[in-house]
Amino acid sequence: MNLSYWEIKTWLTNVDFTIVGSGIVGLNCALQLKRRFPKSKILILEKGILPQGASTKNAGFACFGSLSEIIDDLKSHAEDEVLELVQNRMNGLQLLRETIGDKRMDYQQLGGYELFLNDDTALYETCLAQQEPMNKLLKPIFKADVFSLKENSFKFKNIKANYSFNQFEGQIDTGKMMEALLHKVQSLGVKILNNTAVQEFSEDANTIKVRTNTFEFSTTKLLIATNGFASQLLNEDVKPARAQVLITKPIDNLHIKGTFHLDEGYYYFRNIDNRILLGGGRNLDFKTEETTQLAQTEIIQNKLEELLKTTILQTTKFQIDQRWSGIMGVGKQKKPIVKPLSNKVFCGVRLGGMGVAIGSTIGKDLANLVA
Repeated sequence: MNLSYWEIKTWLTNVDFTIVGSGIVGLNCALQLKRRFPKSKILILEKGILPQGASTKNAGFACFGSLSEIIDDLKSHAEDEVLELVQNRMNGLQLLRETIGDKRMDYQQLGGYELFLNDDTALYETCLAQQEPMNKLLKPIFKADVFSLKENSFKFKNIKANYSFNQFEGQIDTGKMMEALLHKVQSLGVKILNNTAVQEFSEDANTIKVRTNTFEFSTTKLLIATNGFASQLLNEDVKPARAQVLITKPIDNLHIKGTFHLDEGYYYFRNIDNRILLGGGRNLDFKTEETTQLAQTEIIQNKLEELLKTTILQTTKFQIDQRWSGIMGVGKQKKPIVKPLSNKVFCGVRLGGMGVAIGSTIGKDLANLVA
């Protein structure tokens, strides 16, 4: 450990709360802790140059589940559990909007669309049949019908004549959102150390000893908010799920506006800065995508390009500008894991691909575990 007296004294001494992960959950946790304990010393440790998991790498969907996703959730969750999931997502989105402000993260409620490929007849008919029951189920939350049918106004190819439209879905600029969150947290005096990976921790009578890739120190409380990377530190039902993404170069007169879901949400795309951002394809190779490696694979990237050519931008010329991936945290259940692991260690993980929607409330709930 090649740290000076000043570095140890200023950053690593008398630390009240250490948060592992500077994503949406970790930053919101820090905000809540600082409000409750304004004189506390809070340190956030982040393994990447920027938040490493999905917080700065997601598609920027302010969503709570497409029609087919909610129908599918009902296969493995009771109705009241599904309602709780949707309510929590809406509460989280509202808290995010209150925390950041719509303008600072460019929030736009343009609506969400679910597309059905021509050979997805069974799924399409199921969604048609279940639209009214799902609207009835969700009415207590939204006080209005969520889902309706709309004609193919964007002229996508090789899909059914109608979309399922969700009037309550929105989109954000992910970079602006995270920049605003980071600024808000740091302005309160919370310290963030990047390129610092926590390797292990242990408890003694009064403190938690934390060992990172570059130094060791002690903290009074430890809060773990690493989501997709949680399995590296915790023995909980959460495993990594990589999501691959690409974005086109700007397209003149791009008429596509909104957020779009395809194939039960396994593919998703949107407009941003006159570009199309498209991600998904994890269902093509689930096992390979259970990884924390931030990389891309040919099978998924080729499929994404194929969708651009055959469905989304069939008659429009385009070029791919960038490709990247992010790491989500998933498990057997969609309910997040927010719990104490001891009197001094707590975790908030397994966001199930809904980090934008629920990250704020999971961060708040994580902070509230601290006595």
